[in-house]
Amino acid sequence: MEKTYDLRIMLRKEPEGGYTAFVPSLPGCVTYGDTIDEAIEMVKEAVELYIESLIAHNEPVPSDEEIFEYNLQIKAYA
Repeated sequence: MEKTYDLRIMLRKEPEGGYTAFVPSLPGCVTYGDTIDEAIEMVKEAVELYIESLIAHNEPVPSDEEIFEYNLQIKAYA
């Protein structure tokens, strides 16, 4: 049976170039691409493999339903 999962991904521009992509609701699901498009394609593949592994081990697949996003701004003095 096929099921569709909606998961949030985050992209971070790296100082040396390229982008790190990660999925907050799937701990350890992190990958990298030279471009945003490549990072998105790489994270899609990583998510598919991650979910397949969870299912194969009869573990629940987390969702983003209980994840809330908030931007926090903090001043720090050097």
